[in-house]
Amino acid sequence: MTGIGFLGAGVIVKERHTVRGLTTAASIWITAAIGVVIGMGLYSAAGLGVALSLGALAVFRWVEAVMPALRYAKLVTRFPRQNLLSFEQLAEIITSHAISFGNPTYHLSSEGRLFEYEMTIRTHHPDNLRHLAETLSKMDQVSEFSILPAGD
Repeated sequence: MTGIGFLGAGVIVKERHTVRGLTTAASIWITAAIGVVIGMGLYSAAGLGVALSLGALAVFRWVEAVMPALRYAKLVTRFPRQNLLSFEQLAEIITSHAISFGNPTYHLSSEGRLFEYEMTIRTHHPDNLRHLAETLSKMDQVSEFSILPAGD
């Protein structure tokens, strides 16, 4: 069982702001445990283990679908240094789309010609990110922007 634990740990991957593979790792471990129980000849216990495992997976899939989830993304906006949008104005645009933000950073890029804001944004509805992108694309002040979703 220890070796199976190492195999399961191998499918766990940290990707940006998310961790993936936990359900797969647990499934590998419980499958091995059920195999051991079958090898011992305890077929009714193995059947109960299979039923409980499948039931738990089904119930938690439903719970996950019903629970509201926050969607995270990284927002980078660049403005010409001489036509800069203030942080307060940018924050107002972001929050008007039902998006919250945190961890802002500020710096000059392109040899000092562009001023850049970078921050983590989060929302309950992924469509809000698209609406924010549409708003930013219509603004003459914005030289460049990117919205990079984290996870799904």
